[in-house]
Amino acid sequence: MTTTADIRKGFTFEYEGKVYMVIDFQHVKPGKGGAFVRTKLRNLENGNVIDLTFDSGKVLNEVKLERENFQYLYKDGDDYVFMNNETFEQISLNEEILMDKRFYLKENMDVTLLSVNGQVIDIEVPIFVELEIVETEPGVRGNTVSGGSKPAVCDTGLKVVVPLFLNVGDKIKIDTRTGIYVERV
Repeated sequence: MTTTADIRKGFTFEYEGKVYMVIDFQHVKPGKGGAFVRTKLRNLENGNVIDLTFDSGKVLNEVKLERENFQYLYKDGDDYVFMNNETFEQISLNEEILMDKRFYLKENMDVTLLSVNGQVIDIEVPIFVELEIVETEPGVRGNTVSGGSKPAVCDTGLKVVVPLFLNVGDKIKIDTRTGIYVERV
């Protein structure tokens, strides 16, 4: 039996006939009244994000995610093709399932596909990825590491803010949890 005390990021459960994944949560104990849990949830069927509040101790129907290791192969139109590392079976996933994680995919990258009842609902990418800058304003003499920042576009289409000293062709490390530039590679 699972209750609101078991809620954590990535926790999946069924509520009112829909499967949700916890994106963020906060246990609240007000001075007056009972404790409650404030959550930000993603509907795994359509990708919508909602805010829900549960009374402390509410019983939740946990859904176990199936995790399988796959390798990203290539993009085919709006679909992304993955291969199972054990069976070599290939599957295609639409941009709607991948959402922003598609900007972190590089060919031959190992990822984990998350599924419920055989239906893929999400993917896990590595925490850090290395991408190449393909579009940015040129660096100007005198720009230093501690200087300002500028927008850049990476080879996967990801738009990120980088320091002024970086140029087209530079490889950078990105944190996939936040989408923020970490360092030059």
